Order: sequence, then structure tokens, then C-alpha cells
Amino acid sequence: MNATLFGIGGLFGTRVACQEGGGHLKRANPTQLHEVFDRYASIEKNGERFMTSDDFLRKYIGLFPSDNYNAESVKLLAAILDTNKDGLISYTEFQAFEGLLCYPDALYKTAFQLFDTNGNGMVSFAEFVEVMAKTELNKRIPFNMKSPFVELYFGRNKERVISYNEFSQFLHDFHEEYAIEGFRRVDAAGSGFISVTDFHDIMLSIKSHLLTPQVQSHLVEVASGGEGGRRISFPYFIAFNSLLNNMELVKRIYLNVTFGNRQQEVSKEEFMHSAQAMSQMTPLEVDILFQLCDILHQTGRIIYSDLYSIAPEQYFKQITMRLAELKAVSRPEDRSVFISILESVYRFALGSIAGAVGATAVYPIDLVKTRMQNQRSGSFIGELMYRNSIDCFKKVIRHEGVLGLYRGLVPQLMGVAPEKAIKLTVNDLVRDKFVDKKGNIAFHGEIIAGACAGGSQVVFTNPLEIVKIRLQVAGEIAGGEKVRAWAVVKDLGLFGLYKGAKACLLRDVPFSAIYFPAYAHTKAKLADENGYNHPLTLLLAGAIAGIPAASLVTPADVIKTRLQVVARTGQTTYSGVFDAARKIMAEEGPKAFWKGTVARVCRSSPQFGVTLLTYEVLQRLFYVDFGGTRPAGSELTIPAVGLAAKKPTNPDHIGGYSVAVPIFSGIESKFGLCFPKFSVSNRLPQ
Repeated sequence: MNATLFGIGGLFGTRVACQEGGGHLKRANPTQLHEVFDRYASIEKNGERFMTSDDFLRKYIGLFPSDNYNAESVKLLAAILDTNKDGLISYTEFQAFEGLLCYPDALYKTAFQLFDTNGNGMVSFAEFVEVMAKTELNKRIPFNMKSPFVELYFGRNKERVISYNEFSQFLHDFHEEYAIEGFRRVDAAGSGFISVTDFHDIMLSIKSHLLTPQVQSHLVEVASGGEGGRRISFPYFIAFNSLLNNMELVKRIYLNVTFGNRQQEVSKEEFMHSAQAMSQMTPLEVDILFQLCDILHQTGRIIYSDLYSIAPEQYFKQITMRLAELKAVSRPEDRSVFISILESVYRFALGSIAGAVGATAVYPIDLVKTRMQNQRSGSFIGELMYRNSIDCFKKVIRHEGVLGLYRGLVPQLMGVAPEKAIKLTVNDLVRDKFVDKKGNIAFHGEIIAGACAGGSQVVFTNPLEIVKIRLQVAGEIAGGEKVRAWAVVKDLGLFGLYKGAKACLLRDVPFSAIYFPAYAHTKAKLADENGYNHPLTLLLAGAIAGIPAASLVTPADVIKTRLQVVARTGQTTYSGVFDAARKIMAEEGPKAFWKGTVARVCRSSPQFGVTLLTYEVLQRLFYVDFGGTRPAGSELTIPAVGLAAKKPTNPDHIGGYSVAVPIFSGIESKFGLCFPKFSVSNRLPQ
């Protein structure tokens, strides 16, 4: 038993590494894991419960569900856990394998356990041959076990045993060597060429797990170049297989060309430039890629969906998505304080840039909005200066020039950086507190997070806005003295900078409480079928969310503006929020509270659309993984397809066992090691 435990725990360091966390799966709670084991264990021996091969693989994992399953395949795969090789799986072995599955290289570790049939922590040539002889692949195309390739690993006399690290490299190389062996068998004359039909047969026999149904059905057409009768050279054969093995790299090259846009068409020349910059993908491989896409879609260019038509979902995509899912729900407190601070600095920097871009883009509209809100009407007020927002815009340009539209922009930009940074950071921080263990957040949690973000920004926005507003309305006085930002600050003093802060809170808290949840849900609705948001949908989501948020809080914005501007001779003065609300209602009526609504929506809606578009694009271009949750709505979503998009259907698949199904299926999809699923004898008539 000591040797067995060393083989799993000591050799692989499973227990220690999984508990340390990092990018690994989180270990299951031992109590919960024991309860799961007891539910499936059907054998009791000497007061201890055990699982049979059927209990584990068919009932618990869910593989080989058919009644006429191949019992030998089930025993062979279940023996991966059965390190004692007694035909039974103890809880200790069950728990040890759960730890092994937590590792990022769990597939290789599982494959190693499969070939280590005597459980001594090494693989001999005899063990390798024994397992390979039971695979469907070897039955279709027997591999030459006397080849120089095998001798290089096991020695000329086949007496050398291989450790885990060495075996992982061998298994990877063996998978590729098998395809070459298939080519050699057909090319008996050594001409370096095989027929298209032979190519078709080899690919379906050895590489079928790398071929989508679309590629399989067009394999002959692709190989013959659409002309028929063409012979396949060895370089073409190798390039074709290399392309299939590196489709994830192909996808990254495509996204590099399009800056993350999955709908943009890419030419062969554009793709080639990116391929040479990122890796040494050969021109022949690029030719084959475009040949495949052209046969399937006949456009001469490729888009991201074409790559899914060529490459089937493989084991590593399933595992990666599951790891990403678990990582996404990890709590921020699991990270060090230093990493959390770095993440805040990162968000601050990107938020500053995004805020500056958004504010500059819509500043002229903001100036018009402010002047319209400050314009008094009613029996106590003289002639109106502006008939409407358009009239205001025209008069500003006529009397103050184009630069008049940007009065107060500098202090606005100086304040936008901390404002956007604190808003984004607080929103994400509070959202994290409401996220449950499954990574979900209740709607009320989204509202509270947004409200907290809006409240926190007032410390920056109130001084910023009072200076900005006074600069914006200064141009209304013809021939008036030019007003400087610093003069306004000196005149107001520290406490004066927070005049109207209550009204600012009354506006910003509900605005953010409406905006952030609306943006998150609108963005999700506008995402494509893969859950990905094109930059235009980000802009649209931000703009749509800004409409209700900006319009519904206009009364608070009107009151804030009236409190913060300097009343001119004859104009009503206000002592506070309630006093302003009462006097505005009495003198100007309820419509006055909605002054500038159109201008406010026209300013806030596109501003936040531009801001969040810029913020998310910056996140995609300069992504840094701090190990916690990404800022809300900022992730470049990698679409999950097939099994990868699904959570484990069995709730008992906890901890490492949440990736057990893709790990077992990965033994076939990565290494081509398919074991018979059905028993031949059971399929014969009774």
C-alpha cells in the first residue's frame, strides 16, 4: 500500500499542489467526497466499502451506458484508479484520483496511470504493448513496435522503463508517429506519395477524432484540390495533420488579425502576416486552411465560425472552460493584498483613459445641457436666452466660437480619471461580495453595487462639476470677464466645492443603480450565439443603458445645477435641495424639473457607451490576469461549445471529478486511444 500511495501522492504531489490553489481546480470537501463515494460503492469488505469498475465508470462517471458495453474496456479504464490492482476501488484510491484530476496536466497523468498497469510508478515496454493491443486504433492499423521510434524510448532491447515526464513526451510523439506509420504502410514503394483514397482512409482511421463531420465529408475533395486524381505528398500529409493539431493557435492568430472581432473576414495575406508574427506556421499549412474553408464556404476569406467548422471541440477546450468557470467564481479574498492593489491600479489606469475619451466625445452636448438647465423661466424671469438645445448650440458657436463648446473641459478631464476609476472599482468590489458560490449575482445585488459605485464617486464629481458648470455658464454674459478654473476653486474654497453634494448624491446613486444592471443585461442580450460581444454591441449596450439612467434622474440634476451656479442679479437663490425643489415648482412648474432631459440623454447615453466601449477594448488589448473576477462586462468571452458549454450533469461530480468526463474522453481525442465500447459477443443474436 505504501508504494501505491507513493505512486499517486508522492510521485505527482497531488494532495499538496491541489490544496495550494493557483490555477488548479479546488479540491472537494473530504466529507462531501466520502458521502458521494458511499452512494456508489456497492461492495463491503472487512467493514470497508469499495466501488467496482461498473460502479465507478458506468454509474458514477456515466461512460459506457449501453447494456451491451465492453466489460474489458470498463475494467481497463477503471484500473487507472485501482492502484492496488485488486479489482476494487477504495475510498483512498477514489480520493487520490480526485486530487490527480485537479492538476492542469491531469490528462497526461491519467494516461500514465492507464499504462502503468502494475502501479509501480513506471511504464515498461510490455505494459505499453499490452494496453495498445486493446485499442480500436491498433486493431485497424497495427503499429510496428520494432520501429526505431520505439527503440529510442524503450531501448533496443526494450528493457528500459519510462517515468511519468518521459512517458508524457513519448505519448505525445507516439500519437504523431502513428500517422507517419500509416503513411509508410501505404507507401510501400517509398515514393513519398500516396493516393487521395489512401489519405482518406488513414485520416479516418488514425485522426478521425480531429475531423469534424464537414471536413470528413469533403476530405477527398479537399485533398484533391477539387480536381480529383491528385496524389498526396508526405509534406502535404504532415502539414494537414499539423494544422489539425494546432487549430487553437489558428484561432489566436485570427483574433490577433481582427483585434478580437469574430465577424471580420480575413484574407490569406492578412492571416499569413499575423501567423509569421506570432509563430512559424508554414505557408503550406495556411494554404490548406484556406483550402478547407473555401471548400466548405467558398468565399476565399475566413471568419471565426469557419474555424469551428474545421476543428471539433477537443478535450482541452472542455477542461479549460471548466477551469475558467471555477476560476471566475473564486473569491477575491483568496488572492494576496498586493495582487488586489495591482488590479485596482490596473483598473484605475484603464478607467481613466476610457473616462477621458468618453467625456471629450460628448462634452459640447454637456455644455448645452448645463446652459439649458440653468435658464430660468416663468413670470419672475426676463426674456429667454435660448429657445431650445439646438438654438443654444448655434448661439454658443456664433458668439464664443467652436472652442466655446469646450469651456470647462480641462477640469472635467482632471476629475474624470478618479471618478471613473472609483466607480468601476467599487461596483466590481461590491458585486464580488454578492456573488454566490456558483458565480451568480442576484438582481438586488447588482442594484446595490451600482448604488454604492454612484455614491462613492461624489467625492470626486461634486468639486469637478461645480467648477465645470461655472465655467460653462460664464460665456453667457456678453463681454464678461474671462473666468479661470483656479479662480473658481479659490473663490469656492474646500467646503464650497461640495455645495450641492446632496443633490449630486440624489442624482449619481440612482443613476449608477439603474445603469450598471441595465448595461450588464443589455450586453448579454446583444451578445452573439457564442456569448461574444462585437465592439459595436458594446457601444450600443452602453448607450441603451444610459437612456433610462440619464432621463429618470434629470430632476436631481436640475436641482444640483441650480445650487451650484452663481445666481445673477434678479434670479432666485436657493439654500438647499428641498428649498430649490419648492421654489422651482412654485415659480416654473413641474416641467422645469425635466429641463435639458433630451440634452442630458444625448450626452450621458453616448458618453457611457463610448466610455465602456473604450474600457473593454483596452481590457482586450492590454489584458492582465490577476486571478480574480474581471471588471463587470469587461471580459473577452471565449465561446464554449458542445460539452464545454455544459456544467457537469451529475451533481455528485464535485472537485476534480467535475472534469472527469472530458479527461476520460480526452484519452481518445488527444491520443486517439479509443477502447471498444460494445461487446462483440453481446451484439450477436441470442
